[in-house]
Amino acid sequence: MGNDVSSGALRQSPWARLRGRLFHLYFLLRRPMTLGVRGLVHDRAANSIFLIRHTYVPGWQLPGGGVEIGETFVESLTRELEEEGNITLIAPPVLKSIHLNKQATRRDHVGLYLIEAFRQDGPKLPDHEIAEAGFFRLDALPEDTTPATRRRIAEIFRGEPPSPYW
Repeated sequence: MGNDVSSGALRQSPWARLRGRLFHLYFLLRRPMTLGVRGLVHDRAANSIFLIRHTYVPGWQLPGGGVEIGETFVESLTRELEEEGNITLIAPPVLKSIHLNKQATRRDHVGLYLIEAFRQDGPKLPDHEIAEAGFFRLDALPEDTTPATRRRIAEIFRGEPPSPYW
């Protein structure tokens, strides 16, 4: 009977719930952390990956962005791939690594996913956020591909150990 959840043993008093929420708010304000996702979209047949070039930061990089409140990592990745690449997932992505992105803040963490089951209904056209986007062969990446993007590619395709840092 001690394991019977219906007995109310796991219920919190209203004060305990409020106290828990206040502690959560305190830590949110005191130690805010941001979460992001990046997708390494790999076309096996062409041995190419999808890269984007933003209008507001230099270099070619993997598509992705911030995880919004109430979103899971995969929901965020799905949204970002559709927005930045006109790419739809047709199977679950594979989480490959998680990195601390000290370039953004000391509290920014990025989940890197490998995507090999996807569909792109048409090329991504330039807009206010994305200047250019496209698939590039792994042996012919643009010269100004960011160092972090090159490291993630080496970790996934050349078996280099994942860095804890973006």
